Amino acid sequence: MLISQLCKEQDFHTKWFKNACLKLRHTPKYHRKLWEYCYIYQGLLERGVLSPNKKGLGFGVGKEPLVSLFASHGCQITATDLDLERAKKQGWVDSNQHSNALSDLNQLGICDPEQFANLVTFENMDMNHISDKYVNTYDFIWSSCSFEHCGSIELGKRFIINQMECLRPGGIAIHTTEFNLSSNEQTLDNSGTVLFRKQDIEWMVQTLQDAGHSIEIDYSVGTGPIESYIDVPPYLSNHHLRLLIGQFVSTSIGLIMKKKET
Repeated sequence: MLISQLCKEQDFHTKWFKNACLKLRHTPKYHRKLWEYCYIYQGLLERGVLSPNKKGLGFGVGKEPLVSLFASHGCQITATDLDLERAKKQGWVDSNQHSNALSDLNQLGICDPEQFANLVTFENMDMNHISDKYVNTYDFIWSSCSFEHCGSIELGKRFIINQMECLRPGGIAIHTTEFNLSSNEQTLDNSGTVLFRKQDIEWMVQTLQDAGHSIEIDYSVGTGPIESYIDVPPYLSNHHLRLLIGQFVSTSIGLIMKKKET
């Protein structure tokens, strides 16, 4: 069973990755964003929450295909993203990475349109201000490279702790985000995109465990030949497992959390 870990080249050769690509209707390639989708899907699949009548909440969904994939399993999904005006100001609309309607979330037809319309709702949400109406409501929660855009490392940490309140006891949360491979001290903070260091992730893990939640993590770094390549702006390479953001090399990290039972 998958645990919290860094994106690794070896994952792209696994049966679970290839199966998830088929479900996502995506040709396999060495891209960390695709890894994030497949990792989130597999992590939830293994934990038995992708089944009819299970309720899922997605943060900062953009136009990602996971919403329609989860709905195709019969899950009731609440998809959320920033309101349109703030998304415009932050550049998500111009880069075609923002959704503001259900029509944006089943573009590949992964889910039957009628089933999708019956199971999925869309709402605007600021991840820094999660409404009380979501508390103790969902069987699973996810986000794909979203909470590094909360505004700062501290706000990202706060989000990871606060979002657990949305889960029912025993519920599962899976989030992917940026991981600083260059330094455990210097990093990008207080900006549109922050890079979490190992020390930041360690704080999240310890705080979650202290609260009674479950999380296991593997900090090992892959050493494959493709992982020796660093993609640079404007990020046009077919090999996009590691990239340069500012002066730092980053990759994706996935966090899998289970809420305490009582």
